[in-house]
Amino acid sequence: MPIIKQRFHSCGKQVSIAKEHIIEGFNNIDIGDFVYVGPRSILYSTKAKLKIGNYCQLGPNVTIVTGDHRIDYIGEYMRFVDDSMKLPENDKDVIIEDDVWIGSGAIILKGVHIWGGAVIAAGAIVTKDVPPYTIYITQDKTKKRFTPDQIEKHEQLLIKKYGKKKLQTQHHHTSI
Repeated sequence: MPIIKQRFHSCGKQVSIAKEHIIEGFNNIDIGDFVYVGPRSILYSTKAKLKIGNYCQLGPNVTIVTGDHRIDYIGEYMRFVDDSMKLPENDKDVIIEDDVWIGSGAIILKGVHIWGGAVIAAGAIVTKDVPPYTIYITQDKTKKRFTPDQIEKHEQLLIKKYGKKKLQTQHHHTSI
């Protein structure tokens, strides 16, 4: 594990990456503290960045990809369209804030921002941003994880217990 951790752009303390993982683009990946990456997970960082915050857990078989293939290139087989032929919109950062749980088999695609406290259901395919404290089941089906009062209490207890600042969600509460 220490050798793997050294390859990332940055890697926090107490990070655990289970066996049989596939990781590409280490130099574009930042991982916070107390993160668990489940077995057989795939982290592909292309030209874009992948940031995983603190206290996150990824179940088995999670896939996160920051880029896409160009399929509109005229005069070349898609198999031979390489990074030099990509457009800026083909690669976009993926940001996963603190305290996010990503369920088994979930797929997170380019340009997604998952705000703090969110839960991604097993098998979900995420192509759009996920608001804080949201349980994301599908793009059209989400639930609130906590009420606004429960969020406030939860974050105050985290501060008391861990001496940590609140999650970066304060101005991003949305109704679902």
